[in-house]
Order: sequence, then structure tokens, then C-alpha cells
Amino acid sequence: MSSSKEYLNFILEQLSELGDISYRAMMGEYIIYYKGRIVGGIYDDRLLVKPVKSAIDYMPDAKYELPYEGAKAMLLVDNVDNRKYLTDLFEIMFDELPVPKVKKKK
Repeated sequence: MSSSKEYLNFILEQLSELGDISYRAMMGEYIIYYKGRIVGGIYDDRLLVKPVKSAIDYMPDAKYELPYEGAKAMLLVDNVDNRKYLTDLFEIMFDELPVPKVKKKK
């Protein structure tokens, strides 16, 4: 099952106060970026984020779920209706997110 564009747009609207939110479609799902760093993604109309320490501390009762078969478990964000909750989550996670690798030119 893939994610709907409507759910993506809903999440993007919830995060609109942050600015610098982007996404990339990947095989029917969406990878979510904040300031160029991967925060998580939308998989089967679920918002999942990387299980960095700050996210675990912020959402101590969050469930770990697989975005797809064979992937590493991520944290399910189930409070997506709360705009402040989501923006605060992304902001506190930012410093722990890996910096994207620079691709070498061939």
C-alpha cells in the first residue's frame, strides 16, 4: 500500500511554520526532510521518524514500526493533529540528524 498525496499535504501543512521542509517521493511513499536532513517519512499514511535520542525522550510511549519490509524500525508519530507538537518534535530532532553525505562528481 502506498501513501496518499492528501496525507502528505496534511503533514506538510502541519509543519508549514517551520519552513525549509521538503520531501521526495520514493516508490509510493515520501521521505521528509528538514533543513536538508532526513527526519523520517510517510509510509502507508503513517508519519514515522528516525529513533534519535531526542525523539525517544519527547515521545516516550511511541511505538516502533517498520516503514517497509527489511527496513530499520522507526518511531510512529501518532499526534499528527497537534501542529505545535509536530514542529517541536522536528526542531528538537534536528541537531541529532545525520548531515547528508556530499556526492562525489564522477
